[in-house]
Amino acid sequence: MAVSSDEPRIPSAVRAFLIDLDGVLYTGNNPYPGVKECLQHMDELGYGYRFVSNSTRRARDSVAKRLQGLGYNVDAGQIYTPPLAAIEHIKNSGKDRCFLLTTGDVHRDFEQADICISEDDVDYVVMGDAGDGFTFERLNQALRLILDGAEILALEMDRYWSEPQGLVLSTGPFVAALEYATGKKAHLMGKPSRNFFQLALADLGIKPKEAAMIGDDIQTDVHGAQEMGMYGILVKTGKYREETARSSGMKPDMVLESLAYLARHL
Repeated sequence: MAVSSDEPRIPSAVRAFLIDLDGVLYTGNNPYPGVKECLQHMDELGYGYRFVSNSTRRARDSVAKRLQGLGYNVDAGQIYTPPLAAIEHIKNSGKDRCFLLTTGDVHRDFEQADICISEDDVDYVVMGDAGDGFTFERLNQALRLILDGAEILALEMDRYWSEPQGLVLSTGPFVAALEYATGKKAHLMGKPSRNFFQLALADLGIKPKEAAMIGDDIQTDVHGAQEMGMYGILVKTGKYREETARSSGMKPDMVLESLAYLARHL
């Protein structure tokens, strides 16, 4: 697609893109119009890309199947989620026991990596988006394990995310509550952790300055990527709110109505 002279182009140094999922490719079960065609155009132009999501409800294979069901031609190997970073962290520590406070089938990623999921005597309390599973009972169990010596691994620390019915609380508020109660600081596994971004960059074989991050969260996606030296692109879909972006004090390198519009700037 042609781009007019008064519209910015993606810098020539950018060879690949890191792309958020929820709120960028889709909301709920609704893919955004034109995004699939934009990804196809990126393929034609030779750009690489990986999907970096703070999604913690689904195992990597399940995320890929869901995207395929929405019409996207995405392989599981192109997807990076915080459980993968947590698994690497646990493995590198030489330990293998965790209490998993999440929902969905994300436990499969840990089981396939031979991480023991237990209710007691654990090395780590791993917290993701547990949804209705954030009960008083489960949070108290996590509290006791942390006070007994377990470290906190926060798969993500987002404040909220977007569902078709509106914004809903994410993991961050519950992690903050346990940090306050225990006096321990959580280790962040997902965005905007530098280590998490680096997993995808290493797979692409590129440096931060050769990548652009596309997301609907100005802090977690855009600013986190810019702090590493990446080009930051904010889309006005998903959780995007104009007032939040304006009051953040952060400045994206580019703002698009949706990912579909990126094709005009390549």
